[in-house]
Amino acid sequence: MREIVIFGTGEIAELADYYFTRDSGFKVAGFTVDAGYLKETTFNGRPIVPFEEVANTFPQQQYGLFVAVSYSKINDLRASKVAAARALGYELVSYVSSRATVFPELQINENCFILEDNTIQPFARIGANVTLWSGNHIGHHSVIEDDAFLASHVVVSGGVRIGRGSFVGVNVTLRDHVTIGKKCVIGAGALVLEDQPDFSVVAPRGTERSPVPSTRLRRI
Repeated sequence: MREIVIFGTGEIAELADYYFTRDSGFKVAGFTVDAGYLKETTFNGRPIVPFEEVANTFPQQQYGLFVAVSYSKINDLRASKVAAARALGYELVSYVSSRATVFPELQINENCFILEDNTIQPFARIGANVTLWSGNHIGHHSVIEDDAFLASHVVVSGGVRIGRGSFVGVNVTLRDHVTIGKKCVIGAGALVLEDQPDFSVVAPRGTERSPVPSTRLRRI
């Protein structure tokens, strides 16, 4: 069983620890964060070391590394930490849930986090440092470029391209063969029927609250 170190001590790091520990061939040996964010010496019962000194405790020749960071700064933060770990010589590992539907031809690149109930159809391609939260459909011949983050229950139809560093919110539907440019933000519940250029923001209007309070409703 290969031992790894997780970068991060937030909620995503805690989830990554849970998934890697219970559903992978990896064993989590410890955690690391930038020295300025080091507040404790342990997390989930394992040591936390400053990232600036991580190789002293967890040498690259013996340990892999996983960067458990969210979509902060439109995925730039996670991408920068992946680059920093790579520069130190670490092999960046990935997690693919045993409850995801994938096919043997799918290539899994570094630092991917693919959770349960994702369906990735044949001929789809997933880049490096991609997060697919639970319950997404990735259609055939679609391409998700590096550093993207898809929240839950996204429908990516066939032949779609999602650009590098983009964020796609919950319950988004992307029509077949549309292209989402790099670093786009597609808000929750959006229905995307046409191409979106780089740096686009698609933000559907949220549900409006009625001025009538629930205590005045007669038929519920």
